Amino acid sequence: MPPSASPVAPSPAAPHEFWQDILPPGTFVTAGPHSTFFPAELDDDRQICLPIRPLADGEHALASLIVNQASFEVLEALAADLAAKLASFSPDVVIGLPTLGLTLAAAVARHLGHSRYVPLGTSRKFWYLEELSVPMSSITTRQEKRLYIDPRMLPLIEGRRVALVDDVISSGSSIIAGLSLLAASGIRPVAIGAAMLQSDRWREKIAAFGPEWPERVTGVFSTPLLTKAEGGWRA
Repeated sequence: MPPSASPVAPSPAAPHEFWQDILPPGTFVTAGPHSTFFPAELDDDRQICLPIRPLADGEHALASLIVNQASFEVLEALAADLAAKLASFSPDVVIGLPTLGLTLAAAVARHLGHSRYVPLGTSRKFWYLEELSVPMSSITTRQEKRLYIDPRMLPLIEGRRVALVDDVISSGSSIIAGLSLLAASGIRPVAIGAAMLQSDRWREKIAAFGPEWPERVTGVFSTPLLTKAEGGWRA
């Protein structure tokens, strides 16, 4: 089937149709230029079409994934893939980063055979402790907030092999907030997982936090930093 003939590809006029299908290998040419969406490839060469979000400089853009808007079929496919990759680290418990990472983390925990997962949060409950919180910001929300762990969850993760899961790793800021929060309780995750590794910008920041961390990061797929070009955007 030629790239332009795919009947299930999202239309630029219907943004709600993104993240609803995983397409067969070769549905779209990945070389570009790309105008409105980028066809990210999974390890088995199946594709998922992601909308392109231009950055403030006007010269670069990123592919976007909003995992809690994905179809259940897509969510389950991403969770199953990530769980298989995290399984090699033998995690006892999955910890999810808010907000969108919680959707993925719960599904990953189920695929690992766990009965529950541990969600971190940005909404402080009255029994939370200020010393069990750190500042947090992300590329999508901009405003700074605080990341908390429910102190009642500590017995579930202390002395356990922990995997920290987010939906997307982009700048690395959210992951570092999660690592900092866990470090305050003496917890060092054995692995960090995400559905999408968005460009390589996160590597330097996470390596600065600790040289061992980049090697503990795994993702379902990676997307490049896109550069403006004639006809759209190229990797």
